[in-house]
Amino acid sequence: MNWQDTISAAVTLFFIMDPLGNMPIFNSVLARFDSTRRAKIVARELIIALVILFGFLFAGESILSFMGIGESTLSIAGGFLLFIISLKMIFPKPVSAEESSVEDPFIVPLAMPLVAGPSTIAVLLLLSSSQPDAMLQWSAALFFAWLGTTVLLVASPFVMRFLGERGAKAMERLMGMILVMLATQMLLNGVKEFIQTL
Repeated sequence: MNWQDTISAAVTLFFIMDPLGNMPIFNSVLARFDSTRRAKIVARELIIALVILFGFLFAGESILSFMGIGESTLSIAGGFLLFIISLKMIFPKPVSAEESSVEDPFIVPLAMPLVAGPSTIAVLLLLSSSQPDAMLQWSAALFFAWLGTTVLLVASPFVMRFLGERGAKAMERLMGMILVMLATQMLLNGVKEFIQTL
C-alpha cells in the first residue's frame, strides 16, 4: 500500500467533509438534546455516513460504467462541484432556522449531505474508477478522514469553545482555500484527460 497516496487522499477527503464548517450546524441541530442523547445521535449519523461513503467507494466503478460516465467527465464535474463547495466554505452563509429546527435528525441533514456530501462522493467515485486495484488504500484513506471528522464533531462543543466563532471561521476559510486549489487541479486533470481522448 502506498502510504503517501493514502495520506494525501485522506487529507483531501477530510477537507471536503469540512468538520470545522459543519460544527455550528451540528451544534445548532443538536442544541436541544442532552449530552447522552446528543452523543448517540452523532455516533448514529456518523456511522450511517461511513456506510454510505463505503457503498459509493466500492460500487463506484459499476455505477459509472452503468451510466456511461468517463473518468474525465467525473473529474471535471467533481472539480466544479468541489470548487462551489470550497467557495461556500470561504464565504459561509448563516445557519438557517429550518436547519436548526430538526427534531431528531435521521440521515438528513447530518449524515447526508453534511458528512457524506456530493463532493465527497464524487471524489470517492473518481478514486475507485481511476485506480480500482488500490481499493485497500482508498478504504484506509476514507476511514482515516472519517475518523478525524468524527473526533472533531464529537468534541465540537469543546472545540467551538476553544477556537471561538472567529477562530472556527478562520480555520474553515483556510480549508476552503486549500480545496480551491485541489478543485482547480481536478478540473485541469479532467480537461487534460478529455483532450487526450480526442
